[in-house]
Amino acid sequence: MAAAGGSSAATTLPSLRTPPPSSSRRSSQLRVFSEPSFTRARVYATSSSLNPRCEVVSDNSAAQNINNKKIAFNASIPSPLQLLKTSAPNRYTKERSSIICIGLNFHTAPVEVREKLAIPESQWPQVITELCALNHIEEAAVLSTCNRMEIYVVALSQHRGVKEVTEWMSKASGVSIPDLCKNQVLLYNKDATQHLFEVAAGLDSLVLGEGQILSQVKQVVKTGQGVAGFDRKISEMFKQAISVGKRVRTETSISSGSVSVSSAAVELGLMKLSESSYSNARVLVVGAGKMGKLAIKHLAAKGCKKLVVVNRTEEKVDSIRKELKDVDIVFRPLSEMNTCAAAADIIFTSTSSESPLFTKKNVQMLPHIGARRRLFIDISIPRNVEPGVSDLETAIVYNVDDIQEVVAANKEDRLQKAAEARAIIQEELNKFEAWKDSLETVPTIKKFRAYVERIRASELEKCLSKMGNDISKEHKEAVYALSMGIVNKLLHGPMQHLRCDANDNKSLNEVLENTRALNRMYDLETERSMMEEKIRVKMEQAKK
Repeated sequence: MAAAGGSSAATTLPSLRTPPPSSSRRSSQLRVFSEPSFTRARVYATSSSLNPRCEVVSDNSAAQNINNKKIAFNASIPSPLQLLKTSAPNRYTKERSSIICIGLNFHTAPVEVREKLAIPESQWPQVITELCALNHIEEAAVLSTCNRMEIYVVALSQHRGVKEVTEWMSKASGVSIPDLCKNQVLLYNKDATQHLFEVAAGLDSLVLGEGQILSQVKQVVKTGQGVAGFDRKISEMFKQAISVGKRVRTETSISSGSVSVSSAAVELGLMKLSESSYSNARVLVVGAGKMGKLAIKHLAAKGCKKLVVVNRTEEKVDSIRKELKDVDIVFRPLSEMNTCAAAADIIFTSTSSESPLFTKKNVQMLPHIGARRRLFIDISIPRNVEPGVSDLETAIVYNVDDIQEVVAANKEDRLQKAAEARAIIQEELNKFEAWKDSLETVPTIKKFRAYVERIRASELEKCLSKMGNDISKEHKEAVYALSMGIVNKLLHGPMQHLRCDANDNKSLNEVLENTRALNRMYDLETERSMMEEKIRVKMEQAKK
């Protein structure tokens, strides 16, 4: 599986406590009228503020009436709970929706933590559904490979979305929230998008420039098709990431001569074999999926002429045999795995099993192979070989984290080539951000058109009623056409300024300013009303 890590923008999340945006609350107001006579205080809440406004005023006659009005006055003061409830819509809707990347990768978490959060590809659609059932999550996608488990979401509230997804991850994996936070990658909006583009391009892979991660990003899109929650923003972001990955590999040389995780595993095995050759080694490969197939191909390239493949079915092994006709590939079913292991010097494991295939107990029962230790190279997540196997004097285990020993040697050369790839990523990132921002204008255009249409229809009805019942059909059509013509001509200018070329950033900024101005002038409140409605629907669904 592909190995990809956090971008330079990635941060480790130390705590879930995120301060609310500064725009989410208005400061309380204090007015003081300083007359030296008797003073009294009044506390009340405005509809637009959580904090009560305190007003200190002077009134010479107040002392005479204070006792009579005291009961009524106290009754009119809202309680703190009432103030909180009144302000809730504002507190929820002051924020804009955010794209968030949250998860773990090989940069931030060791394999023993990552494997607990690994999600099989078959479960990705179900996870999307579960995440989108959370109150503040609107869209979602999962990218789970041998070196990462990252969740991408569109959240209606940034810090509430992070909290909900982190709690979901903890519940699903059994890893405590504090432990998750110590190892967590957390990226927002443009940083999250850039990170995904770098992942697809192979820039954040354990093996810089490796290509398998791109096929896994493609698989996210394939499995997400038709799943409620894999919607417009997330879907477009992943499709754009695929385009980035293709461009980087076509227009740069970053992938030339690059190794994959599987080939690095084969190189590692070669380094650890006492003979430094596969020609005489007894090799066993457990698993004939994508990773296993790549490992077998690289073993053949390194001189391995005979090997045993243990797999559930023989179909995939037959397919590999047809490609590698010069290699003697022997198929064995899973039921014979331990027997095959007993006859092997080096064992590669790459299956999707969620529990270890080789435990300390059954490896201990395998016959010795002289003075050497039997090599296990495990490139699976979750791991196929129990960590305790390395405690035995007769065996040694290497996992995906140990592969860094191999890839460090050729990393410098590809780091230089990565600069070309980053220029492409920045270009594609600007395009996606422009497209995403342009979505803000669509609801405003619809609401403004509806607003103008209501006025036109109302005025047309008034006009026709004044003209009486004797007006002909032709005259009615002429008046209707006149009203439509006036409206279309008046709308033409504003509509032009609410649309832009997504590749023109200057034009986009102007369009967004025009959009917000139009919302203010005509009190359309497009984004806020949409956000309120989305949150209301989500919470109603959660109650069912």
